[in-house]
Amino acid sequence: MSETEDQTEGIRLQKVLAQAGIASRRASEELIADGRVEVNGRVVTEQGRRVDPETDEIRVDGSRIPTARRHMYTVLNKPRGVVSSMEDQEGREDLTDYIDRRNVRLFHVGRLDTETEGLIILTNDGEFAHRLAHPSYEVPKTYVAQVLGHVTPHTLKRIQKGITLEDGPVRPDKVKVMQTMADATLLQITLHEGRNRVVRRMMEAFGHPVQKLTRIAIGPVRLGRLQPGEMRDLTGEELGKLLDLVGM
Repeated sequence: MSETEDQTEGIRLQKVLAQAGIASRRASEELIADGRVEVNGRVVTEQGRRVDPETDEIRVDGSRIPTARRHMYTVLNKPRGVVSSMEDQEGREDLTDYIDRRNVRLFHVGRLDTETEGLIILTNDGEFAHRLAHPSYEVPKTYVAQVLGHVTPHTLKRIQKGITLEDGPVRPDKVKVMQTMADATLLQITLHEGRNRVVRRMMEAFGHPVQKLTRIAIGPVRLGRLQPGEMRDLTGEELGKLLDLVGM
């Protein structure tokens, strides 16, 4: 069968699994025969099943398998001082200084303020970006914040209960003290808010202004050992979980 016919009539499921790096074609056939593969919520056991990698939802042992796609999904550890923009009108360093290395037009999902470093997702998949940024999907984001002063257990409970800012209430999903220093506290804060400078404004309201802020996770995607200014592609597992989170 020609490549054109392959795309017109769909692609054999075992080929799609092999292209996704799950297993060889022969091993993929065994996965199918064992009833471990689902397509659009139904177990598939026939070897001749054809699928559309762009639209069909494929799972192996319950885990979403992102098939080969025409889009790119990457993460950047945005350095402090870099503007979350593709073109800064003031001539400051922006994301294009890093994205241009890929020779692909990408755009960022959400923002980090200039003084905040850490994880930011870049893609050329517009629907994915729209959903990931939309508040209705409540994708959690985790930050490490160094704040001025000692955060007492009483204040920690107040933070966990939330506060109303000028643009509405904010309540973290989780807050914990990681370390207490001489005149500062290191906090880990998880919330699904995407409002501008929400962590900084929240901590300012509690009397503990942020001295340093790093986003270390977006949903299942972790910063890990990625250094400031470095980029990497999302892993298949990360992308599969994100696609589930945003209903794609």
